[in-house]
Amino acid sequence: MSIAITLTPAGRLHVERDEASGTVFHPAVVGRIEAAFAESGAAGLEILAGEMLNLELPPSLVLWRSLARRYFTARCHFPSSDSEVAPEAPVPSAAELEAIVESAPPMKGLEYLSGEVLIHHWRELDALVRGRIAATEGGASAYLHGLDPVWNSVGRVTFHLAENKRNPDLPFAFLATYTHAVSETGKVRHLPLGQALEEYAGARNRTALTALLSPVQRAAEKSPLARQLLESRALFQPQAWPPEQAYSFLKAIPALEESGVVVRIPDWWKSGRPPRPQVSVRLGQSGSGILGKEGLLDFQIGVVLEGEPLSQSEIQAILNHAGGLFLLKGRWVEVDRVKLQEVLTHWRQVQSDAGSGGVSLLQGLRLLSGFVPGSDPATAVQSEETDVRWSEVVAGKHLQELLDQMTHPAASAESDPAPELLAELRPYQRLGVHWLWFMSGLGLGACLADDMGLGKTIQVLALLLVRQRKRAVSAPGKSARPGDPSLLVVPASLIGNWKAEIRRFAPSLSVIIVHPSEQPQGKRSVSLSPSPGEIARADLVITSYSMVTRLGWLRKIDWDLAILDEAQAIKNPGARQSRAVKELRNRCRIALTGTPIENRLGDLWSLFDFLCPGLLGSAGDFNAFVRSRAEARGNAFAPLRRLVRPYILRRLKTDRTIIADLPEKTELIAYCSLTRSQAVLYQQSVDELAERLEAPSTEGIQRRGVILAFLTRLKQICNHPSQWLGDGSYAPEGSGKFGRLRELCEPIAARQEKVLVFTQYREMTDPLARELAAAFGRQGLVLHGATPVKDRKRLVDEFQSPDGPPYFVLSLKAGGIGLNLTAAAHVIHFDRWWNPAVENQATDRAFRIGQKRNVMVHKFTCRGTVEERIHDLITSKAALADDVLAGGAEQELTSMNNSELLRFVSLDLHAAVAE
Repeated sequence: MSIAITLTPAGRLHVERDEASGTVFHPAVVGRIEAAFAESGAAGLEILAGEMLNLELPPSLVLWRSLARRYFTARCHFPSSDSEVAPEAPVPSAAELEAIVESAPPMKGLEYLSGEVLIHHWRELDALVRGRIAATEGGASAYLHGLDPVWNSVGRVTFHLAENKRNPDLPFAFLATYTHAVSETGKVRHLPLGQALEEYAGARNRTALTALLSPVQRAAEKSPLARQLLESRALFQPQAWPPEQAYSFLKAIPALEESGVVVRIPDWWKSGRPPRPQVSVRLGQSGSGILGKEGLLDFQIGVVLEGEPLSQSEIQAILNHAGGLFLLKGRWVEVDRVKLQEVLTHWRQVQSDAGSGGVSLLQGLRLLSGFVPGSDPATAVQSEETDVRWSEVVAGKHLQELLDQMTHPAASAESDPAPELLAELRPYQRLGVHWLWFMSGLGLGACLADDMGLGKTIQVLALLLVRQRKRAVSAPGKSARPGDPSLLVVPASLIGNWKAEIRRFAPSLSVIIVHPSEQPQGKRSVSLSPSPGEIARADLVITSYSMVTRLGWLRKIDWDLAILDEAQAIKNPGARQSRAVKELRNRCRIALTGTPIENRLGDLWSLFDFLCPGLLGSAGDFNAFVRSRAEARGNAFAPLRRLVRPYILRRLKTDRTIIADLPEKTELIAYCSLTRSQAVLYQQSVDELAERLEAPSTEGIQRRGVILAFLTRLKQICNHPSQWLGDGSYAPEGSGKFGRLRELCEPIAARQEKVLVFTQYREMTDPLARELAAAFGRQGLVLHGATPVKDRKRLVDEFQSPDGPPYFVLSLKAGGIGLNLTAAAHVIHFDRWWNPAVENQATDRAFRIGQKRNVMVHKFTCRGTVEERIHDLITSKAALADDVLAGGAEQELTSMNNSELLRFVSLDLHAAVAE
């Protein structure tokens, strides 16, 4: 079995079974890791740096183990007596934290990783370790030895290297010291290591001397320099070194520190990356060619030292130097003339291949990110590390301005949809509209990946209104010429939602819906091919993924924008609908998704193969890139993240700047389709109702009973045929609502949010729980009328726990009152009570005092059925007094005459059955 680390929205670390990681562990190892992380994130990090220190781990665990190793290295740099209270370990710098975030591998919850989260876990681990040290007999030494012997002696011996400016021939000084004692003021005293031979003289102290020198002995096994110093006993005397020897020492630092030796060096050799001359490649300094994805970037090459250009004579002096440390402009720098010449030659060849016009914008962005698709996986990581050390690719003035606008959008009057948009956009939505407008103006692909509930639909409608206005005033021949409508591709179940949002917020848009559900009832033969004139006059054509696959003409029109809603529908690049969608002809492509896309790299490639074909290379090239990163030390996914970031706008509901601007509760109608088996049963039931109503005995109270019974039957058929048939199968593919539930809950699961699912039928609770378990990959909770009262508090407490179950299925009567379930960010009404007061009471289990998040309420409604018509009835009477529908909408139906009732419950087959 295998495991992975998940980062929750609250920043907690959680262990999940992950058979896809490829690294298999003994169950006992998995159990130890799971138990540690169940105790706390800090305990989990502690075990990764102890028992699991040398195990081969999956990338997500390697990330957190590297943080733990970094912490314990810092902890051991505080040599102290065993009686001293352990000091706090200083957190890494902001730059170091940013580097950790940038290089993080794909993992569930990656979108929540930040410097603040890393600091939290660092400090949590520090508090745990300091407590362990205080409680361990023998103090820090005993605790570290118990964690892993390698940590026991870290920090006892220190190697110092300093500049010796008084001797130009031997400009460096070396001294080895050891921790002697702690002064009364609490400061550590270091003495030359040679004095340790005197302090520990005699056989009685030989064990102590051996323990003191054990990290040096380990270093001698890994470093020729350390071995030479130890064997020659030069280690015990101050040394004056030439640059060559100092350079050898500096290069040996990783092996020394890994062995437990503390190293103190000049500030100019920082984090193992000294100042060094680099080939500087500047892209897009001139703005004349940056017009969009087909634009060209000018290409300039130079050699710089920490951003300062070097003269030709200085460059030549560097290339003439043998290598190692070189004094340049009064500073010691690292020089490797062979590598520098190789890099210089490489970039000059790239410049030559680009020609006088420069490189394309897409190629330039690849170069800027460091992502090179198609390179040899065996050498890709190593060559990229060389390029990073000895060259830098920077954005010139105009390219940087472009990137700033792509990554930090700012609203403008040009992208304001008012007055055509019948809504007030929130500040972050105005930024989103401007970003979409700016990206589409450049012809670049754009992925709006806002969390569910942040209003992706209204931002797209606003963009379409802006483009409608621009088309109306643009002259023929312009990029947004009249006659180029946009195409919106959505899951069939969402067509009704888009219709409703357009009718409400953007009624001035001219819309054509190409789908059988929109054909007039009884006229299924009507063509699904509008005339060219009709299409040219439209602002937007809406269709489904299956229609793009079936209707070839959709792939032959030159669209303005091609927009995909729920774009995770094309995550499988080999699927027929994915291939069909990528054949669309358009000026610009937009993808909408609320599912994190950087966490699953296969999905990311397929999405960008639609948005920006070729940006990530071929599928084979990309897979080779991923494999090389997964196997590389450090899991360097930063180039990929830098490359795709400008094309993705993602805002989270957990963002403090967003959540304060959100409504407390957002209610959505989740339109569902019927399967063919549901449609057959529904129509049979309507026919049977018509016969029963015509029977002479059906009148008065009997008539009311018949109507209510058939309304219940129709509602059950809409839920699942098995509920009415009583066959107990509840096959997921048998119900459109079950399919919609899976569609909705998979992104909720990906964001690690929690959901309440209400049904008025006890028999539906277990089938729903099984379907939800498949969507979330773990078990949840169920509560209905038969649940013992004594168990209810335990279930609520379990659900409210941050690491508790992700879903709670409740029967409406049992769970609609008296429960506080504010851990849920979503409420789903799987079937409607048809009484607003009862539904609102259930919703308020999540939306109530103590709720700190925006709550999304999803009301499942089958199109073309009595459910949709009752929803419309309730909506039309929403402004009336609360008691008008207090008895439920069923009372309204029982008062209708037969013909009115049958029209009300009739099946609109074209609307009800999705294709």
